Amino acid sequence: IVAARGNEEDNTVELRRMSVDSNYRGKGIAKALGRKVLEFAVLNNYSSVVLGTTAVKMAAHKLYESLGFKHVGVVEHYALPGMTHSLLERMFFQLRYHRYRLQLREE
Repeated sequence: IVAARGNEEDNTVELRRMSVDSNYRGKGIAKALGRKVLEFAVLNNYSSVVLGTTAVKMAAHKLYESLGFKHVGVVEHYALPGMTHSLLERMFFQLRYHRYRLQLREE
């Protein structure tokens, strides 16, 4: 599955979700899904594609980079939407939120 949303205000497409069933990983499906989002962005004249991820597995980061995305920053201690910031959540969910951008054309 892949989900993306265009943002007219800054002329970007945000890659919101991308997931492949564990039984089918390693077959190029995620790369094909990512390329489809990039194709959509180019065909619709968006200037860039952005994404954010809390993925721990390096394979996800390597996938984004193989599609041409550049790592543009990290937010430490990221809070997932809906978190209550309880003591347990602060102990176990100190997430790193990685941001990526693929510039398609200059504005």
